Amino acid sequence: MDIRIILIPLAVAFGIGVLLGPMIIPTLQRLKFGQSIREEGPEAHLKKAGTPTMGGTIILMSVVLTALPFSSFILLNNSKPIVNSDLFFLLFATLGYGIIGFLDDYIKVVMKRSLGLTASQKLLGQLFIGVVLFWVLIEVRVLRLGDENGSKFIFNVDIPGTDWSLQLNWLYLPLLLIMMIGASNAVNLTDGLDGLLAGTAAVAYGAYAIIGMVQSNYTVAIFAISVVGALLGFLVFNAHPAKVFMGDTGSLALGGGLAALAVITKTELLLPLIGGVFVVEALSVMLQVLSFKTRGKRIFRMSPLHHHFELTGWSEWRVVTTFWCVGLFLAGVGIYLEVFVR
Repeated sequence: MDIRIILIPLAVAFGIGVLLGPMIIPTLQRLKFGQSIREEGPEAHLKKAGTPTMGGTIILMSVVLTALPFSSFILLNNSKPIVNSDLFFLLFATLGYGIIGFLDDYIKVVMKRSLGLTASQKLLGQLFIGVVLFWVLIEVRVLRLGDENGSKFIFNVDIPGTDWSLQLNWLYLPLLLIMMIGASNAVNLTDGLDGLLAGTAAVAYGAYAIIGMVQSNYTVAIFAISVVGALLGFLVFNAHPAKVFMGDTGSLALGGGLAALAVITKTELLLPLIGGVFVVEALSVMLQVLSFKTRGKRIFRMSPLHHHFELTGWSEWRVVTTFWCVGLFLAGVGIYLEVFVR
């Protein structure tokens, strides 16, 4: 295992992100792509109004410029280059959801429609990308297995910590759609404090970089560590006080890419653990809405959960670092189950 496989892309993606920031952020400012702060949010956040958003473009450009040259061709079988379909799958999921997020941001910021894409428009786009990804999985199986009849429809889901697996076949499609839509929306909800999502996502992607290395899937490792480097480079400008926000352009893309990594590494059932912070954030919103509609009472002072801690008196930086630590712990448990228990 050559550690340079991940160290070099990490450094390159970080460097590209740091270089792109001073070029893209002033452009976003000139175009007046400023963040609008919702009135029902914490009062302290009102001062953030006007901070450039759509900074997810910095992350996506850094990932593409790093992952493509390092992963497009992987030398295997006595240095014979082969095109890796995993890279296409990962980039299509990430950029596809990033485009949905970009359209959402553009409508909010440029066209001054505060809600952006409607819920149905966003869901339709997410479903379309998920179905295309399922078709890609089937076609890849045809190429790899050479069976155009039955084998391509066999999809198994491994149970963490065991040698068991569930054979889902066509039922894998709804699972894939739930993963893609659930992950992208949960990650999107986590993007509410300076540096919160950048740090927690870097931890989750770092876990998948390690899993990719252990599985000898260097495309996964390089892609995941490229995202980590891009996020760390973005964090230079996004840490409190943030000079730029990633917007839905970045958050939806990160969620889509995370779900795609779980599919490629066959860790679908570990995704809710490795991305546990995102799951808790999404659950806090659902529980809050359910409680208010059924009982007329709120469980939390405000949802998502990070706002609740803010309103209890925690500083923004304390909330962020605490969530980072929780994410690191959960990712560590996920790595342990995949690498050491199986």
